[in-house]
Amino acid sequence: MEEKEFLLSVLRKEQKNKRYISEDALKRISKKTDIPISRIYGAATFYSMLHEQKQAKNIIYVCDGPSCHVNNSKNITAYLKKKLNKSRKFSLHTASCIGCCDEAPAMLLNGNAYTKLTKEKIDEIIKKCKS
Repeated sequence: MEEKEFLLSVLRKEQKNKRYISEDALKRISKKTDIPISRIYGAATFYSMLHEQKQAKNIIYVCDGPSCHVNNSKNITAYLKKKLNKSRKFSLHTASCIGCCDEAPAMLLNGNAYTKLTKEKIDEIIKKCKS
């Protein structure tokens, strides 16, 4: 396994366990792997699905790739921001592409894809998450 793949695997595991990658974790990983902390920090901040701040229990990534963008992903994001307001149960982000271009607009919620989104569909999805 190449260093990049190995490092990404380690960072994803850390995030899965803690819901973010802390500065202490970066230092610990550097010490354990003998990879310079600057390289680890570079990888941790390069990927949009890795986070330096603690995330809520439910993480949403709204796709803003070309297909989703032309199918109103901006409206989906705005609706989610309004609907979730300041809920501590959800972290909301955008992603360049989640690979659901043929069923836009789309989002990931805790790693599960939801496609052909409408306000009504979002309401159902969020309601299930809250219960």
